[in-house]
Amino acid sequence: MQSQEMNLRLVDTLNSWDPFQIGAGSYDTEIADILQAVHDLNDAEQLSRKIQAIFEFSFEEVLPLKHCYTMAVQLLSIKNDGSCSI
Repeated sequence: MQSQEMNLRLVDTLNSWDPFQIGAGSYDTEIADILQAVHDLNDAEQLSRKIQAIFEFSFEEVLPLKHCYTMAVQLLSIKNDGSCSI
């Protein structure tokens, strides 16, 4: 999978997540920050804490870490599928 395709899959996954029930597609700034974090990090625990911090900064409310962890695992799975080459 090429980088552009991987990024589109990551964005689609994040767009379908509505952690604050304000409407899917309402998190463009957070998605951009999370995409950068996905590219920088390879550990689900670290990524989940970064996702939690991104949303806390934007919404001044802390998401449960377990929800962030579930999303981090999904995102890293997409990233790892995209980075495998034969």
